[in-house]
Amino acid sequence: MATSATMFVKLAFLLSFLSSASALWPIPRQLSTGNITVRLASSFGIHANFAGAPSDLNDAISRTMSIIKTDQLAPLVIDRGASLIPTIQKAKQLTSLTLELSSSGGNPKTTVATSVPSISEEAVKAIGERDESYTLSVPGDGSSATIKANTTLGLLRGMTTFTQLLFTVDNMIFTSEAPVEITDSPAFPFRGFMLDTARNFFPVSDIKRTLDAMSWSKINQFHWHVTDSQSFPLQIPGFMELSQKAAYTASSVYTPSDVSDIVSYAAERGIDVLIEIDTPGHTAAISKSHPEHIACNEATPWANFANEPPAGQLRLASDATTNFTASMLAAVAKMFPSTLMSTGGDELNVNCYTQDNETQASLNASGLTLEQALSKFTVTTHAAIEKLGKTPVVWEEMVLEHNVTLANDTIAMVWISSDDVAAVAAKGFRIVHGPSDFFYLDCGGGEWVGVDIGNSWCDPFKTWQKAYSFDPFANLSEAQQSLILGGEQLLWTEQSSPSNLDPIVWPRAATSAEVFWTGATLPDGSQRNTPAGSDTALPRLHDLQFRMVARGVNAIPLQPQWCAVRPGVCDLTA
Repeated sequence: MATSATMFVKLAFLLSFLSSASALWPIPRQLSTGNITVRLASSFGIHANFAGAPSDLNDAISRTMSIIKTDQLAPLVIDRGASLIPTIQKAKQLTSLTLELSSSGGNPKTTVATSVPSISEEAVKAIGERDESYTLSVPGDGSSATIKANTTLGLLRGMTTFTQLLFTVDNMIFTSEAPVEITDSPAFPFRGFMLDTARNFFPVSDIKRTLDAMSWSKINQFHWHVTDSQSFPLQIPGFMELSQKAAYTASSVYTPSDVSDIVSYAAERGIDVLIEIDTPGHTAAISKSHPEHIACNEATPWANFANEPPAGQLRLASDATTNFTASMLAAVAKMFPSTLMSTGGDELNVNCYTQDNETQASLNASGLTLEQALSKFTVTTHAAIEKLGKTPVVWEEMVLEHNVTLANDTIAMVWISSDDVAAVAAKGFRIVHGPSDFFYLDCGGGEWVGVDIGNSWCDPFKTWQKAYSFDPFANLSEAQQSLILGGEQLLWTEQSSPSNLDPIVWPRAATSAEVFWTGATLPDGSQRNTPAGSDTALPRLHDLQFRMVARGVNAIPLQPQWCAVRPGVCDLTA
């Protein structure tokens, strides 16, 4: 007879396997699984069952096949699946995954090639018009698995989920959860990640690797904060002097070719690129080529004139500066296919304009107050991008702190505090969550402004658990909930560079991907933003981290591996 200790070990192993087997991130909205093991046949392939599959779908199929073959991830259990080998060897073989594209009525699409929109086309549609829904069926009898979707973008999301069902033991690729039935679609249309490439420069290769990692957790919006007071690395046709004078080095720039490459790479992975040119603040770098447009340029002490050094803001009361900015923003807008474009609008320093003689002269000549001049500047610059089909995106101050005329469809990003969301919603603007108290990845590194030994303003470190606990509808009425488009996690890079990009972002940034894909209720009926929700999330997040590392992303572990293969055993209450 087995001892009680032996029985406990066996039971712990069984429970650890069962609790970690569903390793999907973000977890689908509707999910049912079984306990039948099927393994992939050596001849396994993915096939589009319709005419005219676009090239980027075929490329996505090739990438998916490569991931399936190279992940080589053993189950995160104590023996890493060794005890499953006899079962896998005898399992029925899955020979194919069939992709089916349906019309909006649900009937299979059998149209000619020109009528099948590509993933890239679907990814950059207006917010709310992107169809990412799909169904995935993996039978337990060895017959073909199937992904059905209305769009190629939905098929891409389904293939991403399919890869997460698979593990490898003794060179056999398998799932122990068949039959699998998934019906899935995002709870929110905007699921983003923001990267600041102005404080420190990030080569295109780092951005592409980040886009890959985003796609693996179905993050669909790359918010690119490309310029700031410290540097201006973006080459803009017609405004090349900006980067020539204000990039850190001649090679620390993003050429129009680089932009096109990044935009295409992102779109093929179902990601839209939201470009931000922050104005009128955070623009000191423009002074290197156009000092006439910048107030309080590099004034000291800088803390009297700006939130970060160097000081310098656009002379928003000047017609010449307003027209320059509008033309520059329009030139940037033409580089990006997204229907969204951010003009920033945060951290305006009034003292800078009060002490700027040129600004005061412009205000006196026009008879406008500073707030009226700011509104005129905003209306003019927004009109320039709206004319090109862009919806303006602004930081929350433009709604809450200034008396500025904004178009009704303007999107406000709430960053200072999650407590500000209700006030923005009360003004009727659509909202993207990015609050520093939940989603700022750079917090917790301490102060960076010289010899100050204090904490940074947004400390402490924002853990994955903190982000995962976020409630998108907190303090909102039921009527206001429709204003929430989703949210993003953000990396401001005062203390980040290519050297620590992956570890500081992944897998933490993926937590909000599930917050805004799956929503409040998990498939088992439990509430996500509760301790029970976090308990079920951690084993799946471990799995995502292991897969990221296998695919070349240097994501950090969330626990010792001893804990990762023993779910729950390292809890304080265990």
